[in-house]
Amino acid sequence: MIVTLPFAELVDRFGPVPDGVELDVWDVEGPYSRPDEVALALLPFYFGGRHRWQYVHELPNLRLLQLPSAGYEHAVPHVPEHAELANGRGIHDDETAELAVGLALTSLREIAAFQADRAAGVWDARQTRSLADRRVTVVGYGAIGAAIATRFEAMRCPVTVVARTAREQDGRQVHAFGDLPSLAADTDVLVLITPLTDETERLVDADLLAALPDGALVVNVARGKVVDTDALVAELTSGRLSAALDVTDPEPLPAGHALWTTPNTVLTPHVGGNTDLSVPRTLELMRQQVTALAEGSPFRNVIPR
Repeated sequence: MIVTLPFAELVDRFGPVPDGVELDVWDVEGPYSRPDEVALALLPFYFGGRHRWQYVHELPNLRLLQLPSAGYEHAVPHVPEHAELANGRGIHDDETAELAVGLALTSLREIAAFQADRAAGVWDARQTRSLADRRVTVVGYGAIGAAIATRFEAMRCPVTVVARTAREQDGRQVHAFGDLPSLAADTDVLVLITPLTDETERLVDADLLAALPDGALVVNVARGKVVDTDALVAELTSGRLSAALDVTDPEPLPAGHALWTTPNTVLTPHVGGNTDLSVPRTLELMRQQVTALAEGSPFRNVIPR
């Protein structure tokens, strides 16, 4: 059984594999040379293009298609009927949670503005806003959402969590998406980490943004389409709200787009899950999946069809 990994470093660092398993490098830029033998394939970290999905469909004995990302909406329509799909749950929890807090601090404490002052030789010891005591609402309560909530609590923020369905989890009351309009008025920092689905596309629309109090901060480490970009641009342009965005719609952000120049905006280029932890955490998950493949046991992180 062949397990394909998208670049040589992963193969070199993988370590021993069970008997009957062979590792090989395949970046899915072209057809695989021995398609009948592939049982498990890890997709590249940034993967797109319909022709590449065709190469995946040419693997008749594929049992698991493994994503390195927590998000999986882009892959669901393309998975062969005979294969399972698993996401990278657990790989990027710490990385993305760190960035969510970092983006909030960068915006509230005006860190980017102080660096611009430094470049201009300006010493302006102005007052900024503290993160502590800010009322934080985290939208999306999977593994990353839980990690984000825990970190904001450690920063002494009261945290409310929201997900598709209301429930009790981890000692927290999880609210449903339908509660967001009523929660917005008491939210100083709105953190988005929900998957992109039909239900969550433009979940944060003009009405929800308008319900946030003046001076509120929108932190998006989910997907750009969770937010109505035009409505957000209007709020930022007016100066009423602030935003700290790791993702945008469209993405990559094209030249001349309003988000390049809106006030009160911090922007990073979708790097929430891109740190030096990405490779070792991916390898850790893949070793578990390969063991499951060899033993015939269930895979981890399988997405229900």
